[in-house]
Amino acid sequence: MKRQWAWLVVLALMAFASPAQAALKLCNRTSYILFAATSSVVSPGSATHGWVRIAPGDCQTALPEKLTAQSYLVYARSSLAYSGPQRAWGGNFPSCVQEGDFTLHQNVTAPYCTGGTLFAVPFAAIDTHNKPDWTMTFDEQPAFPTLEAAQLAGVKRLLKENGYRIGAIDAKPGKPTETALNDFRKKMHFPDRAGNAELFAGLESQAEKRGGAPQGYTVCNDDKSDVAVAIAEMAGGVVSRGWWRVAGGACARLITAPLKESSVWLLVDRPGGPTLVSGPDQFCIATQQFEIKGRAQCRQHGYAQAGFARTSTAGVAGRVIHVNASGIASQAATSK
Repeated sequence: MKRQWAWLVVLALMAFASPAQAALKLCNRTSYILFAATSSVVSPGSATHGWVRIAPGDCQTALPEKLTAQSYLVYARSSLAYSGPQRAWGGNFPSCVQEGDFTLHQNVTAPYCTGGTLFAVPFAAIDTHNKPDWTMTFDEQPAFPTLEAAQLAGVKRLLKENGYRIGAIDAKPGKPTETALNDFRKKMHFPDRAGNAELFAGLESQAEKRGGAPQGYTVCNDDKSDVAVAIAEMAGGVVSRGWWRVAGGACARLITAPLKESSVWLLVDRPGGPTLVSGPDQFCIATQQFEIKGRAQCRQHGYAQAGFARTSTAGVAGRVIHVNASGIASQAATSK
């Protein structure tokens, strides 16, 4: 699978020892909602976990345990709510990840990520100074002075993604921001007691629905139940891949590179239930994670066969497909 990130932001390892219980805590001093993955290395293996969602100005515990591994790595990427290329924070240590909640045990010397749903991203090393607990902070450039400043800038950025006229994405309060925020709260029917967690969740969800498509191919599950997703491509030969499990109300970015082919084929099942998205074009599938080249004589090679729906990707760098119980609900694109 084609896997690359549009651009990589330098990871600011602003870290400090935490007096709280032993754990690895991640703080977000950027104006983006981040999803972070961590890797604990005990040679010759590692345990990689993801994804921890961290709103601007917030901190989350990534590893609730005493830090005893030889080394720790971290990687983060921005939410799909933002238009344009997805932002990433990382370093020079490639490690395998996958979409959705995951835990992977892998050999640190393995040169490739095996399995159709795994792909490598560049992690950064965290120097914990051999302490049992540590807190590190993600920054952007120019850096915000405080977590509170990043929180205000994060609200402004998401209000802008929701169509409000917001000026500079900074930490300065102003009348336009106040007016936009009050309007958004009224539209969402937020109760008076709703706090920052509800606000960021609402802003993120509504921004994703507006159709700001990142580069690549993304499937969003608008239903309440989990779905299993497979795709097929014809880039350099026919290949089908699956399964990605996408939780209700969540999105998964299945292809991260800019789209170059005119079509991607989609199959969406509800585990233990009906098929939600299918079509007339037949491709090979398997019951477990798979990456299958070719689509001739599927059963003779030990695979099943299923009909995929063709989705057009001609002339676009990114496509976001929203699915629900009725099938494909909507599609949005980013022009090349």
